[in-house]
Amino acid sequence: MTGTPNPQYGQDVVRLESVRKVYGGSKNRVAALDGVTLGLPRGTFTAVMGPSGSGKSTFLHCAAGLDRPTSGTVLLDGVDLSPLKERELTKLRRERVGFIFQAFNLLPALSVVDNVGLPLRLAGHRPKKAAVEEVLERVGLADKRGSRPGELSGGQQQRVAIARALITKPAVVFGDEPTGALDTYAAREVLTLLRESVRQAGQTIVMVTHDPVAASHADRVLFLADGQFVSHLDRPTADQVAERMTSLGAWGQDSAAVRAGHGVPR
Repeated sequence: MTGTPNPQYGQDVVRLESVRKVYGGSKNRVAALDGVTLGLPRGTFTAVMGPSGSGKSTFLHCAAGLDRPTSGTVLLDGVDLSPLKERELTKLRRERVGFIFQAFNLLPALSVVDNVGLPLRLAGHRPKKAAVEEVLERVGLADKRGSRPGELSGGQQQRVAIARALITKPAVVFGDEPTGALDTYAAREVLTLLRESVRQAGQTIVMVTHDPVAASHADRVLFLADGQFVSHLDRPTADQVAERMTSLGAWGQDSAAVRAGHGVPR
C-alpha cells in the first residue's frame, strides 16, 4: 500500500481540510474551491450537485487525487496526498480508488472479462478468475463475459464499468455523471446497483451529478456554489433536490442567507 494511514480520520474515507484550488493568473484568478472542509464517511453514498461552474469537477479531481489543491489537505483512506509524488499518487489511485465515467471508457477491442480485469493488470497483478466472475455476477453480467463493449447496451456497458471500478476492492468509488448517457430505465438499474453496493458490501461512493432523480438514491446530497459547500439534504427525494437546486440559482445574490440556512456540518 502507498502512504501511511492516519488513524485520526479512520471514519472518513475522504477528508478535505481548508482546501482551495485557484486557477488563472494574478489578474484573473478564480477560486474553483474556496476553503472546503468536509469528511465523507465510509460505507456511504454521497451525491454532489451544484450550478454550472460551482466547482463540482474540481472537487472530484482533488478528492480523488487527480489534481492537487492550491492549498489545504486531502486525506484519502487516511493517507495525506500532499507529500506524495506522482508515481505514488498513481499507485494509490490504482489500489484504493475506483472511477465510473459518463462515457464508460471501456476498451472496445477487449472482452467484458478483460475490461473488468484491466485495473489489476495495470497494477501488475494477474486477475483471479473467481474474483472477476464474482463481480460480474454482482452486476448481472455473468452471461456477457466474452462480449465486446460494442455488443452491449449503454446500461450494460456502464455495469461493466462499475465491475471494473469494484474489482480492486477500492476504499472509495468516484462517479462523474455515471448515468448522464443512459436512458431512464438503464439509469435506474445503474443507480440501484450502486445503492446495493453500499448497503450490502459497505462500499463508499461519491457521485457528481446534475440529475435530482440520480441524487435521490444517495444517503446525502451536498450542494456546491461558488466553490463552497453551502447546503445538504439527508435521504432526500428527487423533488427536494430539485427545489434546493432551484434555490441555489439565487446564490450569487444572497450567498450569506443560503449558507446560514442550510450549512454543511463540519
